Amino acid sequence: MRPNRLRQIWRDGGAAVNGWLQLPHGFAAEVMAAQGWDSLTVDLQHGPLDYDVALTLLQAMSSSEATPLARVPWNEPGIIMKMLDAGCYGIICPMINSAEEARQFVGACRYPPEGYRSFGPTRVSFYAGADYGQHANETVIALAMIETRPAVENLDAILDTPGLDGVYVGPADLSQSLGYQERVDLKHPDLVAVLDRILEGCKRRSLIAGIHVASTEYARQIIDKGYQFVTILSDGRLLANAAKQAVEAVKGAGAKPAGKRPAGPY
Repeated sequence: MRPNRLRQIWRDGGAAVNGWLQLPHGFAAEVMAAQGWDSLTVDLQHGPLDYDVALTLLQAMSSSEATPLARVPWNEPGIIMKMLDAGCYGIICPMINSAEEARQFVGACRYPPEGYRSFGPTRVSFYAGADYGQHANETVIALAMIETRPAVENLDAILDTPGLDGVYVGPADLSQSLGYQERVDLKHPDLVAVLDRILEGCKRRSLIAGIHVASTEYARQIIDKGYQFVTILSDGRLLANAAKQAVEAVKGAGAKPAGKRPAGPY
């Protein structure tokens, strides 16, 4: 079976850099897959994607070494199992607020007796190998999103869920739920304390702590702190930022007096 590179990175004590796919086109995913990300997450929650388009994104990245993941729209077993059958090696599930919700999520990611995932590996049997069924439970990653006040209050119980591999902080919802204005790259001391508490709880249980960030500088800081799974923006936001910088750079230069243009075809 094709190994899950994220698990190897984490076993070696490293941090994985994750890319985020929201653009609904296979070529965009192929471009992202060629840039050296450790993993790529197809976003079915806030991205303009449905299952049919998500499938083409997974196909586009399958020739790369990036581990394919998905953030599902909700803690609903049907879409979790369908994305795993499509070839995802891990699921990020939003709005996990209790131990029971975490248990339901993990169960959908695991075949019996560890869970209740239905057996039907469609595309993943081609991507992973014919022996997928025997090794899926120890290969697939289950990350619960911590992004609400109830999730923070129930953190220890959530982290104690058998089979959970770690958590993924949604900074915008977390900050909003706790009554703060920051949305990403959290710096308020109260929010930093929450991030530290999440990290400490994960470390104590040998779980992975992940988070979404908006800058490479903050990514380095959070990795140095101990987070081992970091997403930098999204494909659409990276494209928008690069395009904006290019336009502003050229317009800034163009605002200066221009010399006489040489004759000739262009």
